[in-house]
Amino acid sequence: MHDTTDLLLLVLLFLLPCVSSLPFYNGFYYSNSPHSRDPGQDEGLFNGVKLVVETPEDTLFSHQGANVTLPCRYHYEPALASQRPVRIKWWKLSEDGAPEQDVLVAIGLRHRSFGDYRGRVHLRQVGERDVSLEIQDLRLEDYGRYRCEVIDGLEDESGLVELELRGVVFPYQPPQGRYQLNFHEAQQACEGQGAVMASFEQLFRAWEEGLDWCNAGWLQDASVQYPIMLARRPCGGLGLAPGVRSYGPRHRRLHRYDVFCFAAALKGRVYYLEHPEKLTLVEAKEACQEDGAQIAKVGQLFAAWKFHGLDRCDAGWLADGSARYPVAHPRPNCGPLKPGVQSFGFPDPQSRKYGVYCYHPR
Repeated sequence: MHDTTDLLLLVLLFLLPCVSSLPFYNGFYYSNSPHSRDPGQDEGLFNGVKLVVETPEDTLFSHQGANVTLPCRYHYEPALASQRPVRIKWWKLSEDGAPEQDVLVAIGLRHRSFGDYRGRVHLRQVGERDVSLEIQDLRLEDYGRYRCEVIDGLEDESGLVELELRGVVFPYQPPQGRYQLNFHEAQQACEGQGAVMASFEQLFRAWEEGLDWCNAGWLQDASVQYPIMLARRPCGGLGLAPGVRSYGPRHRRLHRYDVFCFAAALKGRVYYLEHPEKLTLVEAKEACQEDGAQIAKVGQLFAAWKFHGLDRCDAGWLADGSARYPVAHPRPNCGPLKPGVQSFGFPDPQSRKYGVYCYHPR
């Protein structure tokens, strides 16, 4: 048996010099062609030469439906006179346990995009060694951290770009009442209101801006938390300092809470429909359609209040069957004397006490 094994090893060692290099995978398949450089040449070239990738340190902000460029450039130190072929890879880093997402890979003029990014991304390449990524028609789920990787032979360097959508965090509970949603139902509830589940960072930023809410809600990482500006007995007690209070991770299927949603800034317009009469919920939906629009969702109303200063003292129907109104400039006889979106809950759909808020996309 040992003789046979030794003989096989000798044969393999004899054949190895005749075998060309095998392809390898680095987010994209590469194989050595007759025109490829000898890796030994790269090793000699990079003896004292450094590949540098530059990306912005500051977070980039944009809004849903916009086009955005994630800057990324590279150079060599000391500088090289001639241009060298490189491979470029962009991917989105995982958030809260989600898998990493390949976005785009490119070699020269050839490139390939992946998944939901297919057809929406390309390299800008407006200048020498510019490998910035352009994303078209931004979606809510596009926010996060992206890595730009430049591969030159055996050398590779990368940089991070953080993309944040301008938006607003709002608490949400369904018509059934308080603490009725498990994690998966909470996700669906936010999506139904033109939003996504908020991250802890988004909730924390909203708390810094003054969000105060006593009901605990799901977040994107399956933790349950709530923001308190003013300590009080029904909200965890008087002895605790203001902040974002946490129940920690909860069982995604068994436990039930409200949810904090995140709605991005709008491209369209939300408006109160001037109508001679108050409407039932069905009549409200039809009235918006007759006006060339659709009944607004909760997330759209919050975004219009936050970013367009929508201010109206008239309560109106929304798509989920709730009745709300936005106040940008508090005043007497218009609810609480603080800015916000005020709610009348979920009235009887046949009630004719309310108008309607419509949304018209641009």
